[in-house]
Amino acid sequence: MAVAVSRESLWNSGHDESVEVNQRALIDKVLARYSGEFTVFRELLQNSDDAASKAVEIHFETQAYLDRKKGGLDGGGGEDGQIADKLPDLKTEHVIQWTFRNNGIVFRDEDWSRLKKIAEGNPDEEKIGAFGVGFYSLFSVTEEPFVTSGDQWMGFYWKDKKDQLYARRGTLPESSSPDERQWTSFEMRLRESAPMPVAFDLTRFLTSSITFMANVREVSVIFDGRKLARLVKKPGNPAVVPIPRGLKTSSPFGMMHVKGISSTPLDIEAEVARCVYLSGTSKPQLLSQAMRALKPAAAAVSSGFFTSLLSSFTTPAPSPTPQRAATPLPPPVEKESDPLELNKSGVVLHIFSSEVDVRLDKKMISELQRSTKKNPPNHLRLDLIYTGKQEYDASKREDENFDQPTGSVFQGLRADLDGTGSARVFIGHATGQTTGLGGHMAARFIPTVERESIDLVDRNVSLWNKELLYVGGFLARAAYETEMASIRELWVASAEGGTSTVDEQIQTWLTDRCLHALKFFTFHPSTPSAVVSNLLEAAFFSSATSHQFSIMSSIGVKSAADVRIPDKTFAAFLKQLPVLPDALATGATMMVDALRARGVIKDITFADVLGELRTRPLADTELVACMKWWIGVWAAGESVHTNLPHIRQQLIEATLLTTGTGTASEKITPLAQIRTFVNLRSMGSILPLDEPLPEHTIPIDVSRSFSAADLAFAFGWQELTVVDWTRYIASPALSAAGPEHDISVSAVWAERVLNTLAKAWPSLSKKHESEITDLLKDKACIPTRSGLKPPEEAYFPNAHVFPDLPVVTMPKGSLVKGNLEKVLDALGVRKHVELQVVFNRMIKTGDWTISDLIKYLVAVQQTLSPLEIERLRQTSAFPVEAPSDAASAEQDQKTRYKAGDLYEPLDIFRELKLPVIDWGTKTRWRASSEEAKFLHLLGLQRYPSLPVILKLASHGDESLRSAALRYFLDNSTKYYSDYDPASFNDLAYVPAMRPDGQTTMGTPGRVFVEPEAAVLGFLVVHPSIREEATNKLKLKKQPPTTLVLPVLEKSFPQNPVVARQWYEALAARITEFSPAQLKTLTQMPIAQIQMLAPKDCYFKRDASQSFHSKLFVFVDFGPKANTFLSACGTKHEPSIEEIVQILLTDPKRFYHLSGGKDKYVRMKKSPILLGARRVRKAKEKTDKKEAVNDELDEEEWDSQYDLLRPDQIVVADDTNAYQFFGDSIFSAPQEDLLEAFYADLGSPRLTALRLPLFLHEHTHARPRVQYSWLNNEKNFIVRTFGKLTVTKHLNHGATRLSRNQDASAAAKRASYGPIELWLAGNAQVDMYEVAISLCRVLFDVPKANDALLFMTILSTDLRALRRRGYNVDRILKKQRAEREAAEQARREQAKEMEKLLSDAQPSMHQHPAPAIAGSSTKPISDDVRSPLPDRPVSPPKGVELDDANARGHRPTSSLVNQFQSWKRKLGVPGKGEPVKPVLEDAQPSAGPSRPTSRDGRPQSPTGIQGTTGGEVRKRPQSSITPLSNIETNIRQAIDACKGESGNVLQNREHMQTVKETADEGYCDISGRVSDLLFIGSMSDIKVFVAKDVPEGRDLLTAKHDAIARFIHVIRPLRTLYKLPPSSVNIFYDLQGDSIAFNRNASIFVNLRYYESWHDNDVQDGELSRAFSSWFFTLAHEIAHNLVQPHNSEHEFYFSSICEAHVTHLAQLLSRPTS
Repeated sequence: MAVAVSRESLWNSGHDESVEVNQRALIDKVLARYSGEFTVFRELLQNSDDAASKAVEIHFETQAYLDRKKGGLDGGGGEDGQIADKLPDLKTEHVIQWTFRNNGIVFRDEDWSRLKKIAEGNPDEEKIGAFGVGFYSLFSVTEEPFVTSGDQWMGFYWKDKKDQLYARRGTLPESSSPDERQWTSFEMRLRESAPMPVAFDLTRFLTSSITFMANVREVSVIFDGRKLARLVKKPGNPAVVPIPRGLKTSSPFGMMHVKGISSTPLDIEAEVARCVYLSGTSKPQLLSQAMRALKPAAAAVSSGFFTSLLSSFTTPAPSPTPQRAATPLPPPVEKESDPLELNKSGVVLHIFSSEVDVRLDKKMISELQRSTKKNPPNHLRLDLIYTGKQEYDASKREDENFDQPTGSVFQGLRADLDGTGSARVFIGHATGQTTGLGGHMAARFIPTVERESIDLVDRNVSLWNKELLYVGGFLARAAYETEMASIRELWVASAEGGTSTVDEQIQTWLTDRCLHALKFFTFHPSTPSAVVSNLLEAAFFSSATSHQFSIMSSIGVKSAADVRIPDKTFAAFLKQLPVLPDALATGATMMVDALRARGVIKDITFADVLGELRTRPLADTELVACMKWWIGVWAAGESVHTNLPHIRQQLIEATLLTTGTGTASEKITPLAQIRTFVNLRSMGSILPLDEPLPEHTIPIDVSRSFSAADLAFAFGWQELTVVDWTRYIASPALSAAGPEHDISVSAVWAERVLNTLAKAWPSLSKKHESEITDLLKDKACIPTRSGLKPPEEAYFPNAHVFPDLPVVTMPKGSLVKGNLEKVLDALGVRKHVELQVVFNRMIKTGDWTISDLIKYLVAVQQTLSPLEIERLRQTSAFPVEAPSDAASAEQDQKTRYKAGDLYEPLDIFRELKLPVIDWGTKTRWRASSEEAKFLHLLGLQRYPSLPVILKLASHGDESLRSAALRYFLDNSTKYYSDYDPASFNDLAYVPAMRPDGQTTMGTPGRVFVEPEAAVLGFLVVHPSIREEATNKLKLKKQPPTTLVLPVLEKSFPQNPVVARQWYEALAARITEFSPAQLKTLTQMPIAQIQMLAPKDCYFKRDASQSFHSKLFVFVDFGPKANTFLSACGTKHEPSIEEIVQILLTDPKRFYHLSGGKDKYVRMKKSPILLGARRVRKAKEKTDKKEAVNDELDEEEWDSQYDLLRPDQIVVADDTNAYQFFGDSIFSAPQEDLLEAFYADLGSPRLTALRLPLFLHEHTHARPRVQYSWLNNEKNFIVRTFGKLTVTKHLNHGATRLSRNQDASAAAKRASYGPIELWLAGNAQVDMYEVAISLCRVLFDVPKANDALLFMTILSTDLRALRRRGYNVDRILKKQRAEREAAEQARREQAKEMEKLLSDAQPSMHQHPAPAIAGSSTKPISDDVRSPLPDRPVSPPKGVELDDANARGHRPTSSLVNQFQSWKRKLGVPGKGEPVKPVLEDAQPSAGPSRPTSRDGRPQSPTGIQGTTGGEVRKRPQSSITPLSNIETNIRQAIDACKGESGNVLQNREHMQTVKETADEGYCDISGRVSDLLFIGSMSDIKVFVAKDVPEGRDLLTAKHDAIARFIHVIRPLRTLYKLPPSSVNIFYDLQGDSIAFNRNASIFVNLRYYESWHDNDVQDGELSRAFSSWFFTLAHEIAHNLVQPHNSEHEFYFSSICEAHVTHLAQLLSRPTS
């Protein structure tokens, strides 16, 4: 504060001094920024336009001229006038003064005041001037400018010739002309005399500047009083241009909004003295030569009939001033031309204007006002000069016809089609900033101070300018689309004459016009700021939100999306596809490249090819071109596309070929039916190409253009083989075409076919020969003298056995020799007469016997083919030897048999009554003769088969049976070595003896060798063949145990003698019984006549067992028999457990059998009872937190057991006292039966050793039910209702009252039924009401103290109960036992399921094991067998499962339960679950809005209302969490997801204990997935694999397709939840029930479950199930970001996440699948 006061004191004691500015240096620095040419005239022109001037004059005056004016000569007559008439050389003549005049509004006082102030611009927002420094540009040429306006003047001078600028103002004298006072003049006395600026360049600058002036209409340039140039602007009437549909009229930030577009013609006339052109130009003329070179082409395009016809559509109204372009070049003039002669010319422009409304906020208005010193306008206009094709060509022709090298003064206005940078941004006048496109653009851009470029540096000014540049790009796009619409109308009008095509000349003209527009609107880099053209180009394309880019195509103006870049490859066969004309593709390369880069126009695609091929058939030349293109594509391989085979199939299916167009034989052939082609090199000289070819063969006119390798490589076609051709020749299709090509009708055609085959026969393989033979062997295609015959009916010419045989005879005389003979032979033409003919003609005559026939056949055996031999085998040509009776003999003489049905003519076969061949009596039968061998070859049997001989051995005829059995036994080694008795168990051919000694016949499986088998009632073999029974009949010595067991089961020994025989017979065979059979024997009642099982008997030993004999059964059948019983479970003495079991089962019987009271009392004095004492368990050191969590752990005590007397053991009926003294006393097992037994033997009760602690001992409250009855879950039912009302009635004398009272709990019991506890859902449950209700049902005489005690127990947590002495350990042990039982059941069920799956695996079709089947991917390893992840089985009833699993794991049960819960919420029934309108015993949701009470019990549940038990409906609870809070939590859960950065995920079992409350158990949160390794990424998703997976690092290759399909499912869901891309990962393991898990906010999903459950559906295109399942899976894991355990709060957030995104899931499911 002292410092501040001191400073204030110093300030008050000081004095003021002015800050001096070096004005000359300041102005010089400002002028240094003006780098452009004609800066002075540019600024003064702008001031003139702001002043509403109509005319402007620029005077250049020499000293001599000024002297003459001063002397009053002013260029008058006389000698001086003659001198003045001579115009000096403008390039060298020095001028001393510039004067700029305008006839605008004369200066007002504020204008004079502002004129002498630097940097104070014009505050009028409608004026261009803004910075107040434009006037000071005059100081760049003069030291003391002098201004006159109206009747006043002002002069500027440097005082004392130093750095301070002063102004002096005065009034003009009255002698001044009134007309002169209407002008405002700026006189600039040059510092140094110099030639005037280049006259031509100045005139061209003025021509461009006047274009966008709002008010200036005329500009004149005068030199020493002589007019050098006069420019007059005449704007026409504006025409409204409709805004093309689909263009966005608002700028990106909404600051500017286009209201309308207009087009205005502008006529500018110029009168320019010849000396101006002669003065030359300082700018190089780069395009003049090119213009002259293009003159012939331009003339050709712009002339002609159609050009004049259509000129009315595009040519503007003619200007009253004749155009230089329309007049021919003047003839050379010999005399010297007048330099002041005025040449008149003109130009017509089109200006597209957009009216723009400006909408700015207050802050933006303030910032712009600060920057520009004026308020921004509320409305502005942006103009764009567009020079049409016709005007552009006319301007160029004028330049070409002009006789001066400078060209026209209108060059600056001509369209800049080549990007030379002549098109500028105008801010009232031209700036140094180019537009980048073909025309000038004018608007209220905010420039830099020196007005050379647009300000894109200042933040707010830059935003204004960028918004305005968007309007510029918008207007350019609208102008382009308007021009394209005009071209489209002209094209349509030209095609309306009845033809669909447009005249080629008109096409060329319209194409050139489109080319002009494309080049005009091609964006080149702008200077000095390239941002300008970039923003204009971006707006040009982005302003069209839905409007397609229009462009000329081969069939007219189309959307660029439908037009393709031309490609000569497709030109020959794509005739209807709209493509870009070559003139546009080559003439507007920059625009075309820009369109391609933006994806607006594309190259010809395969879809385009298919589109046209499907609309029309191709001629043969077009098909050749198409096929050549495809061959090139196929050769390029996967560089073109990764799935070329599929694309080829589409191409082939779409292509049609037309042949014979316009003729009667016109035909359309789908390319899809083509499979073959003719290889002219190999088949051209063989096949008759002038004859029909198969329909699957490509026509020769097409295939001759390609090599065979290309056709086979690119199309997969095969060469047409002779087999294919023959198959077509033999097909009915060719026969139906006409008889001339039917080989069964035309002998000439058949001969040509056979000769064709003969040509090809030497080169054919055996396989092809066989195929051809199969095709023709059944066809009547062999020409013979009897007509066309099948090959098997035709004979070679040398077969002359009979004169009427059909012998081969060719109609054209072809000789049957060489290859033709080979063909006929292969077809089956016979060389000799077949046997059937011989049979028919010889045997039937009766001249030959069988022996004679066989001798003949043996003689010709070498000539017989295998087929003929086989026919002999199958021919029934042999008679059987006649039986003894005559009738049968006559019948058999008529019947003939195959050789295989008969036997050799031997006596043994006659004895067996088998059919023998009738060999006759002339020739003796010899088995070794050639005739016998031939008959054996034909199948004559030398011995009966095994089934035949055994069937005969079981015959009813004893003699036949004996002969057959003897033949079998004698020849068993020779003929029947493959005999197996098991194959003939249905034939009784074994002689046997019954147990009673009777003989019988038995099957081999029921007859046994050893006589002991008869003891058990089995058949034994007859003694006559016992020696051969084992070796030859292969009978079993003893019956198998599988037959013994049924015998023992159905019958039992009738007496001890029989039993002893049985047991002794079976004792030797104990080792033959399997363990399962022995186990069955232990249960079978065979040990005694009383039908006791062996396990229930004991062996007798001595008399000391007299007491045990009263309790148990003792047997003795001898040492050998006892061996068998011992193996069946009979023991030598009863065990202690069995004695105790007898004792516990029936104590009274045991008491009587034990000998009375004396022996029983001895038990009270003997240490025979088991006692247990608690010993504190030694614990490892843990932290305090773990100690608190383990306070209720049932494992903190160990038990010490010992055998003691009854009086040394206490019955622990007081758990509170037991908590204190349990480590000092031994207690009885805590079971009611054992405790009563211990008490009977004298064990004292713990309550008898201490004083009672409770109020009383409940002696009055006798319970109505037993604890064991109440412990049955069926006898105690809890039901929930919405509201409970208790009605109480009072009946006392005459008083009858009824009162209703709401209650939170009530109990009832109907008769002897179960006890029901009813709870109300509309209020907090009162534990006292629960206690008092139950006490009324449980006790006969309940007291208030009972209810108070019961309420205390119900409302106290386990920790407090344990402190008070209640047996919490028993509860915990029971819960643990139930959990272990459930886990064990689950494991056993999993093992059974795995076993069933392994047994049934080959037949499984649905949900196969992921690691080995059911996937299209290659298995990782052949020896990997992972268990099938299927839907888990629900735990057994009464077993609690953990309410929470590991965070980071998604067990199947949790997922399925939540999924089913959600389905029920959505009204979708589960599998096998009916739709229920109400929920029974439903628990209210426990979301975050449901707090828990201090003791851990949930507070009052959600309101439930109903009238009957079990019928409930939820209603809103009183305290509801706001949806905004829930949505915020959901968003936080999703945002919390992050990527996994580790490469190795090590899993370590960890335990987190969730404290037990009244409705929750322990939740063990432990990892279940083994360590995971990162093996790579597919797309943006990481893939991990468990360490125990063999070849796990090859998983990405082995299961590439399955992973890709999984990602196809996961990625849309990840987008649906808006999860970070790296937050979802895929892992693979071999076993376990983790579908997914959440690790540090990274989600992992199991590929194995996806493969098993969904991959088959996804492959078939069915994604709905997969999306639904993994939608809930991801929601489950996201919920773990908020709640770690699986509890009700997790369920709440899981449901909330699903509800927030279920509509997105519905949208996803409604999309078409691909």
